[in-house]
Amino acid sequence: MNHLLDVLRRLRAPDGCPWDQEQTHASLRPYLLEEAAETVDAISEEDWDELPGELGDVLLQVAFHSVIAEEAGTFDYAQVEQSIVQKLIRRHPHIFGDVVVSGSEEVVQNWQAIKAQERGGKPRSAAERVPAALGALAREMQAQKIADSPAQERADLEQTILRATPDEHGVAEVLAAAVGWARSLGIDPELALRAHTGRTLNALSVTPDSTENV
Repeated sequence: MNHLLDVLRRLRAPDGCPWDQEQTHASLRPYLLEEAAETVDAISEEDWDELPGELGDVLLQVAFHSVIAEEAGTFDYAQVEQSIVQKLIRRHPHIFGDVVVSGSEEVVQNWQAIKAQERGGKPRSAAERVPAALGALAREMQAQKIADSPAQERADLEQTILRATPDEHGVAEVLAAAVGWARSLGIDPELALRAHTGRTLNALSVTPDSTENV
């Protein structure tokens, strides 16, 4: 990691790379999302040859933000690493303490309780619990879980489609119902649609570009 940080410091130096010098926390946001998505793609496709490189791209983003913060004097990589190490130890008292758990469900319950304690017992709002940068389907699924909305059967989805108004609101209702149906099947709708879109794009890649002159 120190080697990677040194490379970033060199790129950000006065005689370094102009593009790297211009980057800020804000300007790097789309790259962090893109690299995380490409890593998910590699895992979904079980492309183990590609995965190390994709994980490296994600690690680059961690290093990039750390060096930018280091220059500003706000934090450095050591603090980033220390923060996650301390969090893992604190939230696994059944491993690093004397707490006894019966299984993974109790582990999750303890994790949530410890998170609440870290916030002084103040519960997070629903909006705070679901990142705005999540994909729309993934965000809807998390919102439904927080609201404890019942998963929908296929018949519920069909009824929603039939009564949907032909506008943005109607489309949103159908998509939300589709997410509910996916939950009833134990399927992650975000990953399912990503896989479907990937298959579509792969099929299109072997045909002439029909949109070239559109």
